[in-house]
Amino acid sequence: MTEAAETKPSRTFLKLQAHLRGRVGKAIEDFGMIAEGDRVMVCVSGGKDSYTLLDILLSLKRSAPIHFDLIAVNLDQKQPDFPAHVLPAYLEDLGVEYRVIEQDTYSVVKRVIPEGRTMCGLCSRLRRGALYRFASENGVTKMALGHHRDDIVETLFLNLFFGGRLKAMAPKLLSEDGRHIVIRPLAYVAERDIERYARGREFPIIPCKLCGSQDNMQRVAIKRMLADWERDFPGRTETIFSALRNVELDHLADTRKFDFVGLDARRVPPVSDGFMSAKDEAELDDRLESLAISA
Repeated sequence: MTEAAETKPSRTFLKLQAHLRGRVGKAIEDFGMIAEGDRVMVCVSGGKDSYTLLDILLSLKRSAPIHFDLIAVNLDQKQPDFPAHVLPAYLEDLGVEYRVIEQDTYSVVKRVIPEGRTMCGLCSRLRRGALYRFASENGVTKMALGHHRDDIVETLFLNLFFGGRLKAMAPKLLSEDGRHIVIRPLAYVAERDIERYARGREFPIIPCKLCGSQDNMQRVAIKRMLADWERDFPGRTETIFSALRNVELDHLADTRKFDFVGLDARRVPPVSDGFMSAKDEAELDDRLESLAISA
């Protein structure tokens, strides 16, 4: 067998790749994520999700009907034993424009967050600030994150169970300061498909040793719950995600989002019971008589 035959992607992998391209392309179209001339910053952490995001966007860029640029950006948070050479070597081989931002957020998080407490909240805020600064200084028009469909559904339940809010992750959003557009092109993609794709592509995965090892995280519990549901009722996660796209505000209870007080003014008069008043009968008789005469 030749080397070319050995390295040729299997039909199953090509089918999976086409599926991911289709789902990402559909999300980009549905939410208007990327436009002509955009400079899209792909945030690459070294995990399966961001590798897959970059890979699929590069593939779509080659055949897209519009022109846009991609720049891969990694934030080196100075975690102990972080293999700093892995991502630059991979991105160099890929031939994509990239930058590595160095900022010691690890020490800040470890100093501020007590042992045993979840670190993700502070870590994500520090990371977001560094990435926003880079975007502002380098002409970035869109910031692409690797959150997938399961992340979005998990966030919905995290906010529901622990925050008392009906809130998830938007596929596309404007930052609070109004200066940045954040997009999540993997919004329609299931995590299990990303896992299969990452194995097939043999990405050099870099595990997060800061918060990824915190087994007591609320997200871990939510992920386990959804996995149990999915095992007992296949397709439930997709159904929940579909619900996020079919919201009926008047059937919820948020007075900030729907004018419940104003409903009285919108009520239409009661429908007739089917019986006509004597006056209406007389008017109808007159109209019928006039029609008969004119005929």
